Amino acid sequence: MAVIPEILEYNREFVASKKFEAMATDRFPNRKIVVLTCMDTRLTELLPQAMGLRNGDAKFLKTAGAVISHPWGSIMRSILLAIYELGAQDVAVVGHHDCGFANMRAETMLQRAIDRGVPALRIETIRSAGIDLDQWLTGFASPEEGVKRSVAAIRRHPLLPMDVVVHGLLVHPHTGLLETIEV
Repeated sequence: MAVIPEILEYNREFVASKKFEAMATDRFPNRKIVVLTCMDTRLTELLPQAMGLRNGDAKFLKTAGAVISHPWGSIMRSILLAIYELGAQDVAVVGHHDCGFANMRAETMLQRAIDRGVPALRIETIRSAGIDLDQWLTGFASPEEGVKRSVAAIRRHPLLPMDVVVHGLLVHPHTGLLETIEV
């Protein structure tokens, strides 16, 4: 069964019973923080609670491995928007132990794409256009390394104001325990 009809059915009941009222807030982060974290499903509810953040306290951005792959990409743009337009004063990059992006290899993912019907010729065309798929689809050796790389990318961005503090943390995906990597 497709999940969207089930979601829409639930949504009608959610709106009709006004469950949204308990989550009312505005678009500005109350705690003035933007959190870049991994898209791992284990962190969806665990991380905000482990950080003591409630609905409306923070801007949460999610990407595979909490990685900033390009200084001019949408993740960095979103961080800058949170700072300049929404008043964020701190940035926290939060990776996690047991991350699927660790040790990810491009050749494995590209083979899976071929197995799912993407023509090998398309992959070669992308490569011949100068796209480094090996670099783009390769993960990091450890979650700590991934956090450090993303923190460094944010800190050295030419549009980041000097008064914004960038932190690097790791969270345990089962307990919520936070560890400091970069302060």
